[in-house]
Amino acid sequence: MYSREELKSKAAGAATKKAALGQDVDLAQFETADVPHEYLQEEELRSLPDAEQKRLIMSGLDLTGKERGGTYFQKDTAVVHCSSKMEGVEVIPIKKALEEYDWIRDYYWKLISVDMDKYTASAETDLHNGYVIRCLPGQKSVYPIQACLYLDKEGLQQTVHNIIIAEEDSELHIITGCATSPHVKKGAHVGISEFFVKKNAKLSFTMIHNWAEDMVVRPRSAAQVEEGGLFLNNYICMKPVRTLQMYPTTYLVGDNAVARYYSIIVGSPGSEFDIGGRIFLKKPGTRAEIVARTISNGGRIIARGHLIGEVPDIKAHLECKGLLLKGGLIHAVPELEGHCDGVEMSHEAAVGKIAQEEISYLMSRGLTEDEATSTIVRGFLNVDIPGLPPQLRAEIDRAVEMSDKDVM
Repeated sequence: MYSREELKSKAAGAATKKAALGQDVDLAQFETADVPHEYLQEEELRSLPDAEQKRLIMSGLDLTGKERGGTYFQKDTAVVHCSSKMEGVEVIPIKKALEEYDWIRDYYWKLISVDMDKYTASAETDLHNGYVIRCLPGQKSVYPIQACLYLDKEGLQQTVHNIIIAEEDSELHIITGCATSPHVKKGAHVGISEFFVKKNAKLSFTMIHNWAEDMVVRPRSAAQVEEGGLFLNNYICMKPVRTLQMYPTTYLVGDNAVARYYSIIVGSPGSEFDIGGRIFLKKPGTRAEIVARTISNGGRIIARGHLIGEVPDIKAHLECKGLLLKGGLIHAVPELEGHCDGVEMSHEAAVGKIAQEEISYLMSRGLTEDEATSTIVRGFLNVDIPGLPPQLRAEIDRAVEMSDKDVM
């Protein structure tokens, strides 16, 4: 491993090369010192102030815990709750895992290079915490595990590293919410996430972002899916954010492995999104799908998708649809890369506006113009995600419904 100075120098050079991928950010403007908070028992989460509870609920956190198999809750730099109710599912703060378990070294920084850019470097040198969620072989989670990364201190850079492991023949569902306290206006979130889907395992991961308007968000994530494995990656961000840049990558390294990305993005005035995903299909029988729905209300959205077919007998599809409501920019960048005969890959991309005849038709059925527009927008954002558990489907529907007025 590099020294702190070597790592930051090396990553700074990489960041210069990658500047075209999104707005560069000076991390020196944010604090990284530890912020202590008291540990809370599960029942104490329900005693948080109402305004905080509302922010957490909008991020997918079930404060009652009734329909969750476990909870990880980090406030600023401190783990304020961590528990698992399900046999065969482990939920562990990553700092504790690094101190107590040798096996975690087989996963830590294995899919993402620590010197990829200055954000990954900062995740190593300024790590606060993060979670390890591991489903043991053959176990199947009845309820989703929930994780929340919450920012309460103004001007803080929250830095986390998460590792998710679905062992052989297991089934694991996770909903993770990232949010800021009602009073926070400015801050940064740097998060590393590494996903390992073993043979014939199934992992669904749904992320809901509910940030403040002046937040800088830099997730870096990668997944590896072995033979017969399935990885569902769902992302929702319908609230303002200053700048968000993410480009998750999945490697399908086993025969008949499957990966699907689904994202719903709304860009408000002043927001900049550089989002997308990349999937490498490296073995016969692998399948991949990337589906994005984007709406701009005056924000800037770059929606990328990259599918790489390296062997015969693979199938992959990319779909990016954007809707301009009140100006702004939507830039769709679909890429297909076939390396040999026998690949089957396709894409469709469209950017447009709501057709006036659609609004007129709904108004003729008794809706006001605002109601008609809202109905069309909700239909546009409705993405059919096969294989999603009912609890996660309900959370996605609720996030869209709760954000409907803000979108309009």
